[in-house]
Amino acid sequence: MTRFPPQVLREYALLADGQRGALCGPQGAIVWMCAPRWHDDAVFTALLGGDGGYSITPVERYVWGGSYEDRSLIWRHRWVTTSTAVECRDALAYPGDPRRVVLLRRIEAVEGEVRLRVRLDPRARFGAVPMSAPHRDAAGRWHATTGDLRVRWSGAPEAVVAEDGALVAELTVPAGGQHDLVLELGDGAPGPAVDADSAWRATAASWRDAVPSMAGTLAPRDAQQASAVLRGLTAPGGGMVAAPTMSLPERPEQGRNFDYRYTWVRDQCYAGIGVAAHGPGSVLADSTSFLTGLLLREGTSLSPACTVDGAPVPPEEALDLPGYPGGQDVVKGNWVRGQLQLDTFGELLQLLAAAARHDVLDGDGWRAIGVAADAVAEHWRSPEAGIWELGEDWWTHSRLSCTAGLRAAAEVSPTAHEANEMLALADAILAETSRRCLHPRGHWQRTPHDTGPDAALLLPPVRGALRADDPRTRRTVAEVRSRLSVDRYVYRFPQDPHPLGSFEGAFLLCGFVMALAQWQQGEPADALRWFERNRAACGPPGLFAEEYDVEQRQLRGNLPQAFVHAMLLECAGRMR
Repeated sequence: MTRFPPQVLREYALLADGQRGALCGPQGAIVWMCAPRWHDDAVFTALLGGDGGYSITPVERYVWGGSYEDRSLIWRHRWVTTSTAVECRDALAYPGDPRRVVLLRRIEAVEGEVRLRVRLDPRARFGAVPMSAPHRDAAGRWHATTGDLRVRWSGAPEAVVAEDGALVAELTVPAGGQHDLVLELGDGAPGPAVDADSAWRATAASWRDAVPSMAGTLAPRDAQQASAVLRGLTAPGGGMVAAPTMSLPERPEQGRNFDYRYTWVRDQCYAGIGVAAHGPGSVLADSTSFLTGLLLREGTSLSPACTVDGAPVPPEEALDLPGYPGGQDVVKGNWVRGQLQLDTFGELLQLLAAAARHDVLDGDGWRAIGVAADAVAEHWRSPEAGIWELGEDWWTHSRLSCTAGLRAAAEVSPTAHEANEMLALADAILAETSRRCLHPRGHWQRTPHDTGPDAALLLPPVRGALRADDPRTRRTVAEVRSRLSVDRYVYRFPQDPHPLGSFEGAFLLCGFVMALAQWQQGEPADALRWFERNRAACGPPGLFAEEYDVEQRQLRGNLPQAFVHAMLLECAGRMR
């Protein structure tokens, strides 16, 4: 049995530095981290029932709380024990080094003296390889290897090697004192030892520079944190992972456990567009630059996902791990490779148009608009996988997304000829989609053959595919609200013959999209109700997963999910 038992997802905090991410629970245990990069094998796998973790825990009984420092992913645990209170400041040194993880942990005895137990047990290859030959140097730093990674740990010279190979220690921090622990993991020579004070100062300053204050927007604190999450999930080259985790179940025993440690083109477009609702932030510039390069390289055959370096997503491979409770099938890699998802080209056009409006589009970006428009022209008549990746069909949402993208691109086009060509293509797509996918009651249906509603159909009108007062828009909003919402949470589509909530949770992305749709419909009070309901679907760290179990009030799926934070950010920028 793992020494770090699983917690409900709402209690985990994220540490991230652009190169990798870690999840830390209320017991002070870091239970998930891949190293040295997002898509590499994990060294802490307790989240999925494997071996390996890193904990700092009070010896006395305690209750837990915590919060992020402003404009950062620097997390502060706070434990109130039976006799005192203690805080632990946790961060990955930011910005991150692609070859070396630097994990900073600072214990602060804010009241009286405190005793804590510390356990370090990194295990390469998803927990299969324990530390080898741990030993102390003359300065009291521990050195070891695990797989191809070198380990150096400072701040615990008194630690001993436990029977299972972990390093364990008990620390006493005097009242008002602090104690630093610095863990370094890398695939090369470790270089000079990290100075904790310098690393903390640089990390705090870098976060302040990277994350805007979001003053004057709706819910500025939450918008600020959403921006920090998106920044932390974005690699220096511009690629953003959809989530830092894998195989966290969307629904117990349903086999819906996926690896999201890769860049999804659509999700990153959402992130850039969300930032653009506030201004020309760094995530907009990075997303535009990265996706422009990807599109120009792959052309009209663009894959919907890649690694943060732009390489192909590896195929699925089963891992021998117990899994998070309810999700026993653990796989790395993703079957998305090789799919065509038409809506990604529509989202790319919307992102590039937003970048142009903020004057952050270069010559390559303008060329990318032409490639994306060509891709739409080439593929829009053919079946494709769509936003939910459910199988090839003539998905309505994809066509409407492309309509919105073409119209947005036409608005910023420097030449009337190109603008007119894109508008003519948008009109043709909309006309054929109306002919094939409009329900007899006047709302959009999912496909020509699936007459049910789909919450994704709310977004293209918000982005300009149709006017807000278009009867098709109004009737689709009403249909989704009537058939796909419960207590102001929104499900993706009907799961006939299952009732809503029995097969999967509400999609928080869709709840925020409903808020935008109501805002567009001229219902600001109602829009705010949808927004407030969905932004409350998180735990103390304020992170959002893909789904929300409305009945049990629990998060489901990989955590945190970038596109949910992106849509919250867009709401905060538009609804003010």
